[in-house]
Amino acid sequence: MKVLKFGGSSVANAQNIKLVIDIIVNSAKDEKLIVVVSAFSKVTDLLQLASRKAAAGDESFKEILIEIEKKHLEAIKELIPISEQSSLLSHIKRIINHLETLLDGCYLLGELSLRTADTILSFGELLSSYIIAEALKQNLKNSGYKDSRELIKTNSHFGKASVNFEISNQLIIDYFESNENQVVVLPGFIAASLDGINTTLGRGGSDYSAAIMAGALNANQLEIWTDVNGMYTANPKVVKQAQPIAFISYQEAMELSHFGAKVLYPPTIQPVLRKNIPILIKNTFEPDAEGTYISNQEMTYKNPVKGISHIDNITLITLEGPGMIGVTGSSKRLFEVLSHQEINVIFITQASSEHSICIGILNSDADLAQEVINKAFEVEISQNKIDPCIVERNLCIIALVGENMKNHQGLSGRMFSTLGKNNVNIRAIAQGASERNISAVINERDVKKALNTLHENFFEENTKQLNLFVMGVGNVGEKFIEQIHQQNNYLKENLKINVRVVAISNSRKMHFDEEGIDLNEWQSLLQNGETADQENFISAVKDLNLRNSIFVDITANESISKTYEHYLKRNIAVVTCNKIACASEYDNYKKLKNLSQKFNAPFLFETNVGAGLPIIDTVKNLVASGDKVHKIQAVLSGSLNFIFNNFDQKNTFHDVVKEAGVQGFTEPDPKIDLSGIDVARKILILIRESGYQMEIDAITNESFMPAECLETTSNEAFFESLKVHASHFENIYKEALSKDSRLKYVAQFENGKANVGLRFIPKDHPFYNLEGKDNIVLFFTDRYVDQPLLIKGAGAGAAVTASGIFADVIRIGNN
Repeated sequence: MKVLKFGGSSVANAQNIKLVIDIIVNSAKDEKLIVVVSAFSKVTDLLQLASRKAAAGDESFKEILIEIEKKHLEAIKELIPISEQSSLLSHIKRIINHLETLLDGCYLLGELSLRTADTILSFGELLSSYIIAEALKQNLKNSGYKDSRELIKTNSHFGKASVNFEISNQLIIDYFESNENQVVVLPGFIAASLDGINTTLGRGGSDYSAAIMAGALNANQLEIWTDVNGMYTANPKVVKQAQPIAFISYQEAMELSHFGAKVLYPPTIQPVLRKNIPILIKNTFEPDAEGTYISNQEMTYKNPVKGISHIDNITLITLEGPGMIGVTGSSKRLFEVLSHQEINVIFITQASSEHSICIGILNSDADLAQEVINKAFEVEISQNKIDPCIVERNLCIIALVGENMKNHQGLSGRMFSTLGKNNVNIRAIAQGASERNISAVINERDVKKALNTLHENFFEENTKQLNLFVMGVGNVGEKFIEQIHQQNNYLKENLKINVRVVAISNSRKMHFDEEGIDLNEWQSLLQNGETADQENFISAVKDLNLRNSIFVDITANESISKTYEHYLKRNIAVVTCNKIACASEYDNYKKLKNLSQKFNAPFLFETNVGAGLPIIDTVKNLVASGDKVHKIQAVLSGSLNFIFNNFDQKNTFHDVVKEAGVQGFTEPDPKIDLSGIDVARKILILIRESGYQMEIDAITNESFMPAECLETTSNEAFFESLKVHASHFENIYKEALSKDSRLKYVAQFENGKANVGLRFIPKDHPFYNLEGKDNIVLFFTDRYVDQPLLIKGAGAGAAVTASGIFADVIRIGNN
């Protein structure tokens, strides 16, 4: 014999009930079945709402009653032939009339006792089970119906009654020994006291009803049919990558169900555990899926963690004070006063110093708990021996669960390290002596990030998901997104990194998609996005609170550079090619670096100098290894190098600068490059990264540009001014020819001083043969004295810069 239980989603409507009947008929071919059913989906909630409204004098309870009646009558019309509906409709109408009488009574009396509430709530299962039993007879004649209240007997603790197993088991055995039906349908959730009064077994009690039947009859198996493919490694609604668990022990299942795995009601396991009856959790809508098999069968698993679960709406209450140290009975008094108020304690931890006890309870019990605890210890509080209890609301408990966790070292460290790297603050920790679970209390707002981060670490082959928020999608930004799209599969397969672009923005529009933007259509999605707003962008990034979040700034905008601290303070990494922040006041530069360290949020800006060249990274490694930089000589502007390599007697200065802009080598405002400020910023960043303190105004900028050109207020006016001053640039070129030199815009740092300017480079200098848009840097250090460390390569261009930004993102993913 098997016991099958079908939940509310499985019997939500006639269409679903037909699927249930197919499952029952197929299963009944092999052996006898007991079928326990829940109320139709949402009906219990409607009954609860109707009863509360009635007791509050709100006549709208009648509308809810009409909705409940309609829901059941519609199911009958679809499941039962018209010729056979009459008697069933009459029976259902009588039940509805009885329910209406009870609700009218609540309305007239203006109260709702626990006893009456139990009776009202029982109507959901009474209605559904009778309809399903009659529908089943259309397909399986040898089937019947039995009211569970005649078999399961409880005490009179209304709302969540305790089962009298001795009497109930005997009633169940006696009934089924004489019953010859192949299938018997029973309502779940409901029972009766010894004097025949309706009681209920608690929300989720239909699972419990089925387990009671299975335990009493030593069934071969208990099957729980629901709307998911079993118990999952985490809540699939929160963790999209969660997977069904094929096999799990009773103890692990109890732990997961206690910590919020709603697919199984926690008390369900007890009646079958004693009889070693396996539980199989199956999906009504995918009956061929494997499901989850729960038993005491010993299995060896590579992963000691079986699942990650959580409980929402938790309040942490801490009782502490010197008066607790060495004083016996403090814990007893605390738990006793909570027990008297029927407040369930979900989480407990106590410091070994006995200075404090910390407990976790539901938010709904917080006010009462605070009141009764302070009253119980009012003498000690008045004597300053114990502090008034500390109450912290809106928290959540997360737990790693696994039978074999006790045999593996380092799981706690791995768990807390993973959370810490994502700035998830842990308020309290508890681990049982059985080491079957490790629990931690965190802020409710961090739940999604915490669960996804832990699941990624323990279940996804160390695949790390990076969530990118991209600001600026011009030439470089477009190439950056193109490179991500192109390399996504490679990163997943070879580096175990899953890069998702969650947000994109330009100066006009922005678009967010928590599940990741389709990079095939990002341009049209952005075009149809909402109006761009920096404050709203920052708020959206914070509110999403995704793990491994990275803000990517691909602009040259000063106001955006000032937002970095908002991200770093929330453990959101910053990757930027925008030089303004690192070349701003030294105090601001140091503040950003310090925030990066304090909040464990990487701040990477390799593309600030040399585009995709590893210049900054090289400086960092030199300094970290104990070397000291004494002198830097560099050509740091790919755009200026391109300009002076192509400026000759055939090409005017104006035309070459224009072409540099077309190819994406200059900033949108070319004056930034030609004024030398861009190069000054770059050498300043290298100086600071080398360990020196310097401000931008300490760098001597020897401009080769006429003042009138730099004072223009638009690009059109600027380019026109280049034509006006064409002779000025021709003279510079002629002077270089006369000296048998080439023009290079050089940055230099030595003896604490720095300068940038146009130089005449002779043939024997390393800079002479620097072609195209290349950059070159010479580092003279303690270790590189006679021959400087030289870095050379392409220093401008959208694709090169994008690749440098991409490399910084990958660097974060690899850490």
